Amino acid sequence: MNLLADKIAIVTGAASGFGAAIARRYVEEGAKVILADMNYEGAAKLAEELGERAHAVNCNVTSGKDVQLAVDECVRTFGVPDIVVNNAGTTHRNQPLLDVDEATFDRVFAVNVKSIFHMIHAVVPLMRERKNGSIINVGSVAGIRPRPGLTWYNSSKGAVNILSKSLAVELGPDGIRVNNICPVMGETALLEEFMGVPDTPENRARFISTVPLGRLSTPADVAAVAVFLATDEASFLNGVELPVDGGRVV
Repeated sequence: MNLLADKIAIVTGAASGFGAAIARRYVEEGAKVILADMNYEGAAKLAEELGERAHAVNCNVTSGKDVQLAVDECVRTFGVPDIVVNNAGTTHRNQPLLDVDEATFDRVFAVNVKSIFHMIHAVVPLMRERKNGSIINVGSVAGIRPRPGLTWYNSSKGAVNILSKSLAVELGPDGIRVNNICPVMGETALLEEFMGVPDTPENRARFISTVPLGRLSTPADVAAVAVFLATDEASFLNGVELPVDGGRVV
């Protein structure tokens, strides 16, 4: 359909899960995409599959240097990015809050929150020059309606949610839109960590029972929204906190 024809995008955490689905849809819609992930092998494999409009970059999003190098590689390979999707994320295992150690807390906030700080510093000057850009953050319904056992993860996503709104207000006059996708628990490699119990049909059913539409989110669900928010059709959407959750937060 070429909804993103001639657009240039960076997607973090693009080797798997939501990020891989977003990168795939972006390429299908005509965009050129940098797949940034510390799992370079996985990102490179996907880039090879997607063809000449995809390019993998080894990037640890907690490193400002790595993020800047990824943006520089985007400019050299495809040009200045029109779209950035801050998708990379992690969690701690679902458990009592006092059982989570400081190193784990620091890792969760570094990946989920500080990574956006690094990306904003790297891409905003480029977008400001063009008075145009779309930044899409992947937050979570956990930052809107938190579950017990994920307190520190919930708070990191709460930070992403409010950070996205604040960025939207501050960067709007520069022609840069910032929106936030908030998925419910999804079918990704982190599912068992979120549940804190083995991924069995019985345990899934317990979590699914809290979602009115009766299922978990999928990478395809998130990718569809990420496409729309990046299109010119969404040019007047800014500061949106959009749950992709089957009604979980209602």
